[in-house]
Amino acid sequence: MTVFKTAESPFKSDNTASNMCGFTLMNNQVGAIIAEVVGKLDNVTVTPLPSMIRVDAVGRMDLIFAEVDEAAGEEEGWFDSAEFEESMSTHYGRMVHLDDRTIMFANPEDAAEYLDFDLVARK
Repeated sequence: MTVFKTAESPFKSDNTASNMCGFTLMNNQVGAIIAEVVGKLDNVTVTPLPSMIRVDAVGRMDLIFAEVDEAAGEEEGWFDSAEFEESMSTHYGRMVHLDDRTIMFANPEDAAEYLDFDLVARK
């Protein structure tokens, strides 16, 4: 009798925490400026692709709106969370919008104080 063995799949699930967060941006003028600003952070990796720009961070990433205003040569207040969301196509991690910045968190525990929730299970 012949016994066939199924090849191991190259696609595996891994549910361990990655300590990563990030977003993808449209590869246009505004997306390039956002990527340039956050790309200066030590914990951020920017990967330009043909139709998008992928931005990945370890732990936490702050996108400070005034820094984008300056990099774009625009008046203060030009860039805000609405402008950011218009340029962003998707994200992973916890996103918190404040008046002056958007913060991305890899871990929900780190975002809890901003989101006004605790992580204690209730019955």
